[in-house]
Amino acid sequence: MIRSLLIANRGEIAVRIIRTCREMGIRTVIAFSEADRGSLPVRMADRAVCVGPAPARDSYLNVRNLVTAAVLSGCDAIHPGVGFLAENAGFAREVHEAGLVFVGPDPEVIELLGDKIRARQSAAELGLPVIPGSPGAVTDSRAALEAAGELGYPVIVKAAAGGGGKGMRIVRDPSELADVLKIASHEAEQAFADGTLYLERYFENPRHVEVQILADRRGGIVHLGERDCTVQQNHQKLVEESPSPVVTPEMRSRMGEDAVRLLRGLGYTGAGTVEFLVKDGRHSFMEVNARVQVEHPVSEMVTGIDIIRQQIVAASGDALEMNQAGVRLGGWAMECRINARSAGRVTEFIAPGGFGVRLDTYLHAGCTVPPYYDHLVAKLIVTGTDRAEAIARMRRALDELVIGGIATNLPMQRRIVAHPAFRKGAYGTDFIAEAFEEGTA
Repeated sequence: MIRSLLIANRGEIAVRIIRTCREMGIRTVIAFSEADRGSLPVRMADRAVCVGPAPARDSYLNVRNLVTAAVLSGCDAIHPGVGFLAENAGFAREVHEAGLVFVGPDPEVIELLGDKIRARQSAAELGLPVIPGSPGAVTDSRAALEAAGELGYPVIVKAAAGGGGKGMRIVRDPSELADVLKIASHEAEQAFADGTLYLERYFENPRHVEVQILADRRGGIVHLGERDCTVQQNHQKLVEESPSPVVTPEMRSRMGEDAVRLLRGLGYTGAGTVEFLVKDGRHSFMEVNARVQVEHPVSEMVTGIDIIRQQIVAASGDALEMNQAGVRLGGWAMECRINARSAGRVTEFIAPGGFGVRLDTYLHAGCTVPPYYDHLVAKLIVTGTDRAEAIARMRRALDELVIGGIATNLPMQRRIVAHPAFRKGAYGTDFIAEAFEEGTA
């Protein structure tokens, strides 16, 4: 078992990992930037090591500094958390070459899944239903026009190395395609140092549903049911829940089997998420996130399984602490992402509580939210016996949560969970645009 772990991340996910490690008796070392010197993870960890100045490229993305910090502080392993280098195959290789354990899949698997074209091809070869798309990269506008003509409009242009909505554009008319390709390729090159693009048929207003997987190196692999991540803005998730309001038991079984077959076939280890689009009662493979997800707590709350713990168990070479028959889904869980809309000092902080309420955050009164990193500052998670109770509890908890001194998206989250379409579960990925941006809320 891993005895000492360096956390190559910050914020709420670092706090989350520290808590599980403490329960497991694992020593924690937090890597921090100068901007996070006074942060909650630095206060909570057994040891803290500064790995660079505030800009992420000089600290949280500095592979050499992170690996050196782990070696010099006597760590056995590195946990990459979420974002930054969590899906960076080169980082995973450097960790392995330093004689350390990387808490995640092998570099070769990360590399394959990071190429969305190769991931789609692997899924198709293993028998998963895949969103119709170009057979490979589109290298010029002529090839793109031919592929789009076969798929039928609208199509969506995607970056092969993409994520987070970057390098992604919807095209509804052939006359727009050439210009969109140039814009998307440039954006992808800037974001990922790779301008490679491919096309997929664009599904109008689908549901975005993902399946949580855990796998060890001994052949053990389980799925923890699905999460619905349909409420999004600019391809960024805002509200997640488990189970999904539109997934039947039969569909859950099929999606789970497909997700397990794919990751088993790829030799996957650790926590991973297989993402699908659901339209007209059918699911189609979209991509794999080769790491723990921001929204993992909702799966934890409906299964009672600590996903971070199982990540560490699997990375240590031990067997998962459950099999598929031991996974039981119970009740309903929901998460609202609380995002900062300004940086600054938090002058007031009141956390919600009560039965069925969990708050994952690094905030406290007097702390500073720096301007350099992701805007996620807290995740509010609630459980209920059913969806109606979970929504009622979330509305109550959102009203209790107070964050002073910085602007956040709390007002918007309150509007979302109060909206009639959300309460009915009758919406797709266009929900935010239809309900709020067009003034219909």
